Amino acid sequence: MEAAMDALQGFGVSTTDYLQTNYKDAQGLFLWVSWAADLRNTFFIFFPIWFHLRESVGIKLIWVAVVGDWLNLVFKWILFGERPYWWVHETPYYSNTHAPQIEQYPMTCETGPGSPSGHAMGAASVYYTLVTSILAITLSKKMRSSSLGLYVKIAMWAFFWAVQVCVCLSRVFIAAHFPHQVICGVISGMIVAEAFNRTQWIYEASMKKYFYTTLFLLSFAVGLYLLLKALGVDLLWTLEKAERWCVKPEWVHIDSTPFASLLRNMGTLFGLGLGLHSPLNAESKKSSSALFRMGCIVSSLLLLHLFDSFRPPTHTAALFYLLSFCKSATAPLVTVSIIPYCVSGALSSVQGKKHL
Repeated sequence: MEAAMDALQGFGVSTTDYLQTNYKDAQGLFLWVSWAADLRNTFFIFFPIWFHLRESVGIKLIWVAVVGDWLNLVFKWILFGERPYWWVHETPYYSNTHAPQIEQYPMTCETGPGSPSGHAMGAASVYYTLVTSILAITLSKKMRSSSLGLYVKIAMWAFFWAVQVCVCLSRVFIAAHFPHQVICGVISGMIVAEAFNRTQWIYEASMKKYFYTTLFLLSFAVGLYLLLKALGVDLLWTLEKAERWCVKPEWVHIDSTPFASLLRNMGTLFGLGLGLHSPLNAESKKSSSALFRMGCIVSSLLLLHLFDSFRPPTHTAALFYLLSFCKSATAPLVTVSIIPYCVSGALSSVQGKKHL
């Protein structure tokens, strides 16, 4: 089994070496794709746009992204996946030959286990949700069986798979993942998204459900960590490897650690619940004009862009995690309740002045 795994990972390193050697000019594109596939962009770009265009799609995006990334964390803790950028230096697989000299980039030095790929899983779940939602919205029952409907479906799914291929190649190119890890990530992400396509209760979930779901997901992950730690399993074994083998210490970021993503996701889900059940959200629903929706989208994107530029201090891990949770909870709360309330009030004031 170990020999087969070494051979599979050796093939992965060879793939990385091939891409870096033959497609070096595409380095900028690959780095941009890895940045674009980060779930942060789902929370700060896709969610505010879709929530104000079609609320149900925005809500589903958050649930898919949060639960998918939580599952990704659990899988990583169970599967103990290596990453190419450190595995190539430690494996005895190259004892009789020269190991490929693979390059590292600012996004290479992820600190968590590598399997399955979080970027690939997140991109698959988010874009699968977007594609299926767009098709459901734009295609009527009659149109779905027509030639135009078929062409629209082909174009949308071609776009979906083009995104997945780019994300997978990007993660392999920067030596953050092996090919089998990104493939597993895509499959897992599609399964999560399809599961939520068949789930209806999330659109009517009470604040109590949001609270208990957040508490359960957080408790389960922390409980699993403590249980395995009590059994002598160090789930933070990858952090030492990242710090040892990353060519630049500044490329090892605390926000790529497993607990950072966990607190970020829990904060986002809890913040969505707070926003949806806020009295301000109920007031803002009195407005539904195109101008109101556009004002909410533009205001949300601008404010969240400024908000995202805030980086919690990293000198104390506990403080960083706490502020990450609060920051993540604030983003959907602002998008769902505060900004719509302010835009609604501004539009009402302008319309009131026009009638004077």
